[in-house]
Amino acid sequence: MRILTLGLLLLAQAGVAQAPTYQPVGTILQLMNGIIVPASNIIFKAPNDPPKDDKEWAVIQNNALLLAESGNLLIIPGRAKDDGEWIKDSRLLTDAGAAALKAANTKDIDEVAVVGDQILAACSACHHKYHSK
Repeated sequence: MRILTLGLLLLAQAGVAQAPTYQPVGTILQLMNGIIVPASNIIFKAPNDPPKDDKEWAVIQNNALLLAESGNLLIIPGRAKDDGEWIKDSRLLTDAGAAALKAANTKDIDEVAVVGDQILAACSACHHKYHSK
C-alpha cells in the first residue's frame, strides 16, 4: 500500500512540475514602452538608414526577435485581456516580428520595409480595439 501511495504521490508531483507557471513582472504599458515601441522603431527606421555591416544587421535581428517574443509575452495568463481578439492580435505581432527577423537574417532591407507595414498593421489593429478601454 505504501508503494502505491508513494507512486501516486510521485506521479502527482511530476504532473505539477510539468505545468508552467507565469509571473508577469511588467504591465502591458511597461512592455509597450520598454520593449515593443523601441524595437518597432528600430525596424521602422531601418529602410531609411539601412544597416551597413553585420553589427548593424544584428541590431535589426535582435529587435525583430524582441517584437516576435513580445507577442508571446502579451498572451501569458495575467496579461491577456481576453481569449479572442487579444490573442489574435498578439499573434499578429509575433508573426510580424518573426517575418522581420527572417528579412533581417537574409539582410533584405526591402522586405524589412514591407514587414514594417505588417508590424504597424498589427499594432494598429490592437490599439484600435484596446487602447481606449
